[in-house]
Parts: sequence; structure tokens; C-alpha cells
Amino acid sequence: MDRKTEAGRLLAHLAAVAGIGCVLTAVQFQAVMIALFADSAAALVAVLVVGAALGMTALAALATSIRGFVPLTRRARGRWVWAAGVYACGTAGAVAAVAANLRDDGLHLTVALYPWGGVCYALGAAFFLPGTRTRLVTLAAAVLLAAGGSYLAWAAAQPPTLAEWLTANGVDRALLRVGEPPSGYALEDVGASEDSFGATYARPDAPDLHLSVERIGHDTRRADARGCPVPFGEPIHCSDDGEGRQLVAYEGDYERRELRLRRNGLVHTVTFEGDGRAGLSAARHLLRTLRSATDAELTPLLDRPMRD
Repeated sequence: MDRKTEAGRLLAHLAAVAGIGCVLTAVQFQAVMIALFADSAAALVAVLVVGAALGMTALAALATSIRGFVPLTRRARGRWVWAAGVYACGTAGAVAAVAANLRDDGLHLTVALYPWGGVCYALGAAFFLPGTRTRLVTLAAAVLLAAGGSYLAWAAAQPPTLAEWLTANGVDRALLRVGEPPSGYALEDVGASEDSFGATYARPDAPDLHLSVERIGHDTRRADARGCPVPFGEPIHCSDDGEGRQLVAYEGDYERRELRLRRNGLVHTVTFEGDGRAGLSAARHLLRTLRSATDAELTPLLDRPMRD
């Protein structure tokens, strides 16, 4: 047999093992998940035992076709030893991938689990090929794959940067605007989405101030020609507050005020409870000092969920 033919047979052999490994990994993973959701220890043990038996049986059947270049498989006992070794290697690789990608909020796989399992099965089969050099190359490949998988798992576990969070959540960066905190107030929290941004300013002895920034037209409530919301179940009064601001007073069961400023295609709204002059003065200060938020002020966003 020439080298090209032999190499082709070896590649076909490893590809067949990898294919079986992909199927075994997929079936066993789904079966284990079902058993875990069933919250039954007996079901989990049965899945593990039956999965191992079926997996090794399938591999032992494959071993009958490789007796010509894997000496261990020339005897029945050797085929089962080969099947057990390949199964153990593939299963260990898949389990390691799952364990490395477990997070507090569940499983976050950074690699495609089923192909990864297939590759681990193929590496196990390659280790049984004759020749010291072959085994050393296989061991080196396994170490490199383990290192690469570990790095991917480590990188995925790192908290996102602010830029990554904003991009993943589709945040319109033009909306990220804040005002200088009024006297006695501090910027307590921020939140952002695709079409709005919000900031909360707190002071121990006063109601919070809530700043929201949206694109003009995002608010779909009915409004009159002045932009004043049409009353719906509660009295609403609007007045000109000067410098382009509009004061909207809601006088229903939940009394509150909104001070709005439309500028550069954005609507900036400061909401505060009650009708006190102190709240109105603080709201005016926020709108007079509007600017782009700094990265430090946006850091609380990183504590919020990020889309995958």
C-alpha cells in the first residue's frame, strides 16, 4: 500500500470516528439535559450507563474496519479496549468543554459542542495509531486544542467593555447625555436601550430626578399643536418655562412634573414628583448643563443584561 492510499485510509478513519463522536456527543448531551430537568437521579444514571454502552458498541463496530492499520483492534478484546479509550477521550473533552463554559446564569458555550466532541473522539482514535511520532503529534494537538478552548472560555468569562455592551444592545450613542448634578444630588443610576437613555439623580432629603433622552417622535402619546400630551384620565397642564423648555404638570392621583427640552432632534425630559420649586430649579439645572456622558458615568450599564 503506497503512502497516499494509507494516508487516505487514515483520514477516512479519523473522519468516521469524528462523525460518530459528533452524534454521540449530541445525543448524550440532550439526554443528560432531559434527565437533569426531570430531576431524577435514576434517570441520570440510566442515561449515563446506556449512553456509554451504546457509544462503545458503535465504536467497537467501527473498529472491525481498521484492523489493517491499528494492531490493537485485531482481536475482539482489543477492539473493546480501543472503543473504551476513544469513548473516554471524546466524552472527557465534551465534559471539559461544558464545565469550562458554566456560568452563574447557565451554560454559555464558546465553541460548538458537538463538533468539539467529534474532534476529541478523533484525537482519541489518533492516539491509538502505531508510531511514537504519531502519538506525540496527537498529544501536541490535544494540548493546543485544550489551551485554545481554555482561552476562549476565559475570554468569554471576562466582563464586557462599555463599547461592547453598547454595540451588543444596539444603543444609539447620541442619546447618552447627562446633566451636571444639582447641588446635593448625585448621579445614582443609568439605563439605556436602542431608543432611549435614562439617568436617575438622588438626594437624601428630596424626591429623585429622572432624566430621559429620546428621539423626537418616539413618544407615541397624542399631543396638541404645542406638544402638550392630550389628557387621558388626569388633568394635564403645559406652560412655557423659557429657554425652549416646556413644563408639563400632571395633577391626577400621582402628581408629578416633567420639564422638557427639544434640541438637535432629541427630547430631554426631567421628571420629578410634587410641585415644589426646589425640584423645578434642579430640573432646570440639569437641562442647562446637558453634555455627553463619560465612560465612568455609564459604567453602571455593565451591570445590566447584554444581548448575546
